Amino acid sequence: MKISNFFLPTLKQIPSDAQIPSHKLMLRSGMIRQEGAGIYTWLPLGLRVLKKIENIIREEHDQAGINEILMPTIQSADIWKESGRYEDYGKEMLRIKDRNKREMLYGPTNEEMITAILRSYIKSYKELPISLYHIQWKFRDEIRPRFGVMRCREFLMKDAYSFDLNHEAAKVSYQKMFSLYLEVFRRLGLKTIPVEADSGAIGGDLSHEFHILSDVGESVIYYDSDFDMIDPSDKSNFSKLSKIYAADEGKHDPKKCSIPKEKLKKAKGIEVGHIFYFGKKYSEPMKLSVSNEKGNSVTLEMGSYGIGVSRLPAAIIEVNHDDAGIIWPDSVSPFQVGLINLDPSDKKTNEASDSFYTKLRENNIDVLYDNSEERPGVKFANMDLIGLPWQITVGKKTLSNNNIDLKRRSDGKRQEMSLDSALDLISK
Repeated sequence: MKISNFFLPTLKQIPSDAQIPSHKLMLRSGMIRQEGAGIYTWLPLGLRVLKKIENIIREEHDQAGINEILMPTIQSADIWKESGRYEDYGKEMLRIKDRNKREMLYGPTNEEMITAILRSYIKSYKELPISLYHIQWKFRDEIRPRFGVMRCREFLMKDAYSFDLNHEAAKVSYQKMFSLYLEVFRRLGLKTIPVEADSGAIGGDLSHEFHILSDVGESVIYYDSDFDMIDPSDKSNFSKLSKIYAADEGKHDPKKCSIPKEKLKKAKGIEVGHIFYFGKKYSEPMKLSVSNEKGNSVTLEMGSYGIGVSRLPAAIIEVNHDDAGIIWPDSVSPFQVGLINLDPSDKKTNEASDSFYTKLRENNIDVLYDNSEERPGVKFANMDLIGLPWQITVGKKTLSNNNIDLKRRSDGKRQEMSLDSALDLISK
């Protein structure tokens, strides 16, 4: 993509209402635009990151045999009255009426709807287990939206739901999703810690949140310091992560905690995922059942599994930035390479830059080509701000040696080399 064709409204000044690094950088880099309290437009750069994250989530769920569906944002109040949650949910739920005075709502979550869907189709134990997921926008009327997309009112969520015949099978589904989450976050370049947590408005008696440790986190967690020594990028360590002690304030009991005081650490965490096992909380009042082997009616056991998709770009930025801007992990970066033409007015530099741009694209490398007339300093600053993993600079000096300048954004190291050598490094 040539920058002349790419809508990238970067800002020089830090917006006065932005308090945390991710919010400041997402606004400055032109990823998002605020439209109201806790409501944002995702601009082209931000949307590309969001789509990269969605793709990783989809790949892992699809590989695990979990089918994707898409449920509507607007739900009937009737199914929420069936479950008993309509009046209990509180003011966070946006309640509306259609032109026929039917009570509707903008979905804050989808347990009722997915239960109603399954109730219409499955009748026998032979159809189980079933797991479904969707990625959809939700609305919760937060009393105090803040921190940009970290805590907003309209947000993109991945929900998955499992349906099993009995408690033992439901626990298998829960553990399957537990491992899947560790793999998703590993691919996103995040070091997450699974934390025993309260189930909140969803309900249930088994729940884990997945946190990344950060000073801007809104949750307080207690955990075994052994976690600091675990490398989550190595899948062989997943079993260690699943056994590490970690609990939020609501679950942590100092009197019952078996971790020695010298090993117990307290930190703030950003929640990026939450899984629940809640048994028959929804299936029983909504009469979701099947016939078992003996022909008897059995109420299904359920689980719910969420990932805050639109929260993840901010969470990733919180642990991947410096004074100059964002430092994207390769897996979610909006582009792999930023190509900088230092002097578009120079014929040789311009021809070489255009040729390199074509060659990068022919090698299936996603590239943002800055062919603008801006000063070099502005181009370098913008590339550092948006945080692409690699920067290739084309100028008269390096071209005299038939070379380009290659910079790795994560460590700032620069190397002069041929474009073919750079391609080999970037493609690894």
